[in-house]
Amino acid sequence: MAFRKKADLILAHQPDILIVPECEHPDKFLNPELNAASVLWYGSNKNKGLAVFSFGEYQLSLMSIHDEDIKIVCPIAVTGGEVDFCLLAAWAQRTTDYDYRHIGQIWKAVHHYEDILKEDKIIIAGDFNSNVIWDKNHRLASHSMTVKKLSDMNIQSVYHTHHLQIQGNELHPTFHLYRHENKPYHIDYCFASEYFIKKLVSVDVGSFEDWGKHSDHTPLSVTFND
Repeated sequence: MAFRKKADLILAHQPDILIVPECEHPDKFLNPELNAASVLWYGSNKNKGLAVFSFGEYQLSLMSIHDEDIKIVCPIAVTGGEVDFCLLAAWAQRTTDYDYRHIGQIWKAVHHYEDILKEDKIIIAGDFNSNVIWDKNHRLASHSMTVKKLSDMNIQSVYHTHHLQIQGNELHPTFHLYRHENKPYHIDYCFASEYFIKKLVSVDVGSFEDWGKHSDHTPLSVTFND
């Protein structure tokens, strides 16, 4: 939250595409140097929604297939860069549908958007609020089920691919509950189709030491060549 107070910290890394869950509506931004080429924001509360920013030549447009009942996964056409691709930007929420809270919303999105996920240039990224360690709490739509479904479509987690990690045993947490260093979890992800996996250069997770005083999440940064 309060992205306007932290924007400079992440913009220093010069992202091409920036996904910010729990972000206030752009009308509230006090940072005049954001200088984004394109901004998409979605949510029902102007203090806390899902924002996606693009910089340089990249442009964003929400696809007409968007299902507002999936909270929140936005299918976005990214154009103007070296390649055009589809981005599913995510901030998985608890919702009133108890059986499909958090990862269940990602599960629903993967099925609802299955046709576009068959394309060769796909990225799915954001806060899934999920990990394999909570599978037993999500029997109808678990983290493992979702990862398996994506894998069947040749869409893989870039973090686990790059760092040779196993789901549920990640060495780099992306979230610290209540900003406590002794309560680490890995709940933020970037999944990509084979086209991007082949172009994967690096995957970095910010440290608690650098980011803990600013947020309960640390940034997941992914670099592809081109």
